[in-house]
Amino acid sequence: MSTTHFTNITATERWLLYDASNQVLGRLASDIAMKLIGKDLPSYTPNALTGAFVVVVNAEKIVVTGNKAQAKTYEHYTGYPGGQRSESYASLQKRRPDEIIREAVRRMLPKTILGRGMLSRLKIYSGAEHKHSAQQPVKVEFKSA
Repeated sequence: MSTTHFTNITATERWLLYDASNQVLGRLASDIAMKLIGKDLPSYTPNALTGAFVVVVNAEKIVVTGNKAQAKTYEHYTGYPGGQRSESYASLQKRRPDEIIREAVRRMLPKTILGRGMLSRLKIYSGAEHKHSAQQPVKVEFKSA
């Protein structure tokens, strides 16, 4: 019996479509991360990009549980002395709602070159429209308990 080794070239390309309307952020992000990594398939290869391309629509309708909407903050560093900036969840939700999902998924992916390649396969849109209809993404029915 021989083992099949998948590479970036031999892996089949899959496109998945998620609707983030009224979905819990963490549960949706963990499911998306598993699809990007490719661990949902028996052809999972840890050293190759064998995961799916994921399109997320309605990012502005994502919800968080508990007190996170008021208490959660996002921090980044500009690179200058004293350049640490923080922004609340509520203001980032108004300004760039797609960045909330991207950051949640990024933190669940490997912190390597391969992880950055996986993140580039994630396409997030604030509204219901997306520009990947030519790839015919398969709608994923995701229920966040």
